[in-house]
Amino acid sequence: MENQTPLSHYQIFNKVAETGNISLAAKELFISQPAISKSIKKLEEELNVLLFSRSSRGVRLTEEGKLLYEYTREAFQALNAGEAALRQFSRLGVGHVRIGVSTTLCKYLLLPFLKEFVAAHPHIRFTIQCQSSFQTMELLREGRVDIGLVGQAENMHGLNFIPTGQVEDVFVATGAYLENLTLREGRLPQVEELLYAGNLMLLDEKNITRLYIDNYLASHHIRTGQILEVGSMDLLIEFARTGLGIACAIKEFIREDIKNGRMFILPLSYPIPKRKVGICFAKNHDLPGAAQRFLDFIFESNK
Repeated sequence: MENQTPLSHYQIFNKVAETGNISLAAKELFISQPAISKSIKKLEEELNVLLFSRSSRGVRLTEEGKLLYEYTREAFQALNAGEAALRQFSRLGVGHVRIGVSTTLCKYLLLPFLKEFVAAHPHIRFTIQCQSSFQTMELLREGRVDIGLVGQAENMHGLNFIPTGQVEDVFVATGAYLENLTLREGRLPQVEELLYAGNLMLLDEKNITRLYIDNYLASHHIRTGQILEVGSMDLLIEFARTGLGIACAIKEFIREDIKNGRMFILPLSYPIPKRKVGICFAKNHDLPGAAQRFLDFIFESNK
């Protein structure tokens, strides 16, 4: 492979061509006149052409020099434009952040962060893919999203997980539904019996929350009867509000329902342990600057 001409030679040539004066070019480039002359001579030798004609008034481009200058001028203009774009990128916070998150976590956890961050960084563009936490983790491994907001899972191979909070799963139902269930059974069943006797509403089996609850039920040998699978937490909560059955919902997302007596938490003999939610990103993919800035914002807000 042939040796490449140093970029500095072209930079010096371009400046001399612009100024038409070696002394002025040396002053603007903060180097000596002999260094300028030596660089021009070296470039002429490497290209085997004469680039300047010298006179007492200065230097003038030869025909070959004019041809080369057309290219160096465009090249350095492009470099200057690139530097200017990067400075604007840094100053305005321009960038693109791709986020994977479930619909529920997006609504209750991500949206408050996003609203405040976008107000402070209006030039950053966001793409949000609402998927289950399992699907989000696959998108992260494939490099199709930059960061994810997920519930912690047992298998997080290839991913970094940084907790940002905890959520608590509870079984809830309306007072009317519990009364009707009592009338149907002829007595008030024990709480664990309610999960068997009642219409139990859970997220579908492709969800981290569902896997967590299934493991809880199995570990405490709690039987379940009729199960209605629902695709989203919001829909699950709405079904519970209408008195359709007993729902397993995240306590933090139904605080108002509990506070105003619209729904009641079933007091289990063995409370469901809280679980972690947090930010997830791939170990083998570098985060874009905008995504890192958003992460820093979330961590700072959680302090």
